Amino acid sequence: MQYKQEEIKEGIKLHLIQSEKFKTNLIAIFLTTKLQRETVTKNALISTILRRGTKNMPTQEDISMQMEEMYGASFDCGIDKTGDNQVIKFYIETVNDTFLPQEAENMLKTSLEKLLEIAFNPYTENDAFKTEYLEQEKNNIKQRIEGKKDNKAKYALDRCIENIYKEKPYGLYKFGFIEDLDKIDAKQLYDYYKNLINSCKIDIFISGNVNENIKQEIMQNENIKKLQKREPQYNISKIVGKELQEKEEIVEEKMDVNQGKLVVGLDLKLNEEKQKYHALIYNCILGGTANSKMFQNVREKAHLAYVASSSYLSRKSNILINCGIEIANYQKALDLIRKQIDDMKAGNFTDEEIENAKKTIIATIKTIDDEQDSQIMYWYGQELSNMKATIDEYKENIEKIERQDITNIANNVKINTIYFLTGGENN
Repeated sequence: MQYKQEEIKEGIKLHLIQSEKFKTNLIAIFLTTKLQRETVTKNALISTILRRGTKNMPTQEDISMQMEEMYGASFDCGIDKTGDNQVIKFYIETVNDTFLPQEAENMLKTSLEKLLEIAFNPYTENDAFKTEYLEQEKNNIKQRIEGKKDNKAKYALDRCIENIYKEKPYGLYKFGFIEDLDKIDAKQLYDYYKNLINSCKIDIFISGNVNENIKQEIMQNENIKKLQKREPQYNISKIVGKELQEKEEIVEEKMDVNQGKLVVGLDLKLNEEKQKYHALIYNCILGGTANSKMFQNVREKAHLAYVASSSYLSRKSNILINCGIEIANYQKALDLIRKQIDDMKAGNFTDEEIENAKKTIIATIKTIDDEQDSQIMYWYGQELSNMKATIDEYKENIEKIERQDITNIANNVKINTIYFLTGGENN
């Protein structure tokens, strides 16, 4: 795999991931903008309405038919939250031209043109999005927001994050707010969209057996020509110097559940960017694998949890400990979770645990090249990072971590929020 990036226009980058490993080409376009309360719902709506039609493919049926004609190409788009950014994502996957008949059209060029059209030349009526499409997508977004509670484990994690980052961008739900939907009309949203595509960060990724001449194809594309140069409005992940909250907050929410959901949100204070690698090892030992302290001690030995794990939010310097427990076991489970955190502070972890954690993470890193989407997401993550690393450098950074590095992390960890979703109903 070879990776190369270059700027097409100020604020618009092309990323080429050259590989002969796959029979397909995967193209992705990411529109990255700051995550903000006043625009979060608009961005979510835009991510849904753009898939409804373009100037030359005015309906979803037209887009689907076009994909079928392109040897069964697949298209998708959506919205995501990456650090303090909101990202509108577009994907198209097509068969590599090497595996098509000689007389076939240039599929890479065609798929690129179609994806650029979907992202930058939407279907409009009277200089506005189609009202019918907008109203339908408003209803779809409303159902998504209302359905947050359907997945109780995911809901509990989101609620813990909301409490840690209340009044801050990262606490916002990526699909926005129901109360905002009625205020948005088709003309207003289209005007906002036009401003967005000329101010956001734009990244175009192409993974596969691609020719570097593709840059010229993009430069000559009419939709790219229309885009202005910009100083892109987005946030680079800042993880150094975060202060630890002095007082733990306990949040209890009641719902009709049989199993309690306990989420403990930890703050990590990092003094250097490279400590994000140390935090990966710390999290792996604490709760990141089936050999971790959380899994072995809280779930397997004490039988206090059906699920016991932890995840590291590398863009925000947080760890979320996640347990599904019997409601009556809340205090016992919480006490045992605290013990795992204290044991890490005391250095009660073995050299074998460190080596196993390294092997686990390095094995995961090695799989990045196995999937085109993983490749793209890795390099996109580097694009938003203060400390960029190749995949080989990433592995080297993990391999050279020592015990003291992990202890330093352990002694700069503090509980921010304890969230418990329990049975019954809130008053």
